[in-house]
Amino acid sequence: MSGLQCLGEDNIWFEKPRYDEAERRFYEGANGPSTHSHHQVKSALQGKGRSRPQKRQHRNSSSASGDQELVSRMKSLELENQGLHKVVEDLRAALFKLENRVQVLERSPAVPCVKAVTVQSVKVEEEDDDIDLFGSDEEEDEEAERMKEERIAAYAAKKSKKPALIAKSSILLDVKPWDDETDMSKLEECVRSVVADGLLWGQSKLVPVGYGIKKLQIGCVVEDDKVGTDLLEEELTKFEDYVQSVDVAAFNKI
Repeated sequence: MSGLQCLGEDNIWFEKPRYDEAERRFYEGANGPSTHSHHQVKSALQGKGRSRPQKRQHRNSSSASGDQELVSRMKSLELENQGLHKVVEDLRAALFKLENRVQVLERSPAVPCVKAVTVQSVKVEEEDDDIDLFGSDEEEDEEAERMKEERIAAYAAKKSKKPALIAKSSILLDVKPWDDETDMSKLEECVRSVVADGLLWGQSKLVPVGYGIKKLQIGCVVEDDKVGTDLLEEELTKFEDYVQSVDVAAFNKI
């Protein structure tokens, strides 16, 4: 802030003598004419007069400190601006170099690459001419066919020697008589008289049903491909004098 601006903002008391005279008369009228009071008024007025230059000096010092801060900030901004200008110049130089390289690459012909490709292709063709493709293919085909036949023959021989797995099942049958007077030993004898390829009878026992009637529970092992539950039920129900019904109590794969 300049000195003219400070003077423009500061209030100058041009009529100070008149106000001093009026203040002096007021105190004389209130307290009477006294030399001591006159001196007090005068000293008070002089103190007020001194305070105004001090205030003006404080304002001048504050404005001077504000000017210094503004100057320092302007200097820092100028330095920062100079650094930015330098960065921009460097970027422009790099961009200019890149544009020159691109222009040079666009103007240069690609003849050397074509020549290299043609030379390599000619070399590959010459190497291919030296190789006998037909003879090697025929030999490889014969060798592969022979190896294939040998592998098939070995697999067939191995498969023929390996025993085939036979699927078997364990069946538990409930054979019920007509009444409590049925001869259960004769009934079991009839059941075990059923013979078939792939059928093997197991253990049996009598299980009470009720009212003195007992049923025959007998187990057997069958080959699934040869004997089924339908065949067993059909054969056992033929003994109609002893067998009332046949039920499958349990069926498990072995």
